[in-house]
Amino acid sequence: MDEAISKLRALVLSEADNVAILLDDAAEGEVVTLLDSDFGAVGAVEVRGPIESYHKAAIRQIGEGESIVKLGERIGRASRPIAVGEHVHVHNVVSARLSR
Repeated sequence: MDEAISKLRALVLSEADNVAILLDDAAEGEVVTLLDSDFGAVGAVEVRGPIESYHKAAIRQIGEGESIVKLGERIGRASRPIAVGEHVHVHNVVSARLSR
């Protein structure tokens, strides 16, 4: 990102992760700085809709059926394609821990 680092932040704690955990509420179109475990900036993503703090946003394109990986662990699979910056939650994820 060429601009100044956004004040909105999200954590990416494993290189395997394809989602980030937002630390701040973000509105559609806002840019969120991605932080590693040392809180160093490792990138940025523009959110595609409002996302509340502590919810997940996709940091890579995720295909239908692809694993959702948070904190280096598979937490579910995408029930449909998920675009970069999109909210990742029960509306587009089948949990690996709960049966539906």
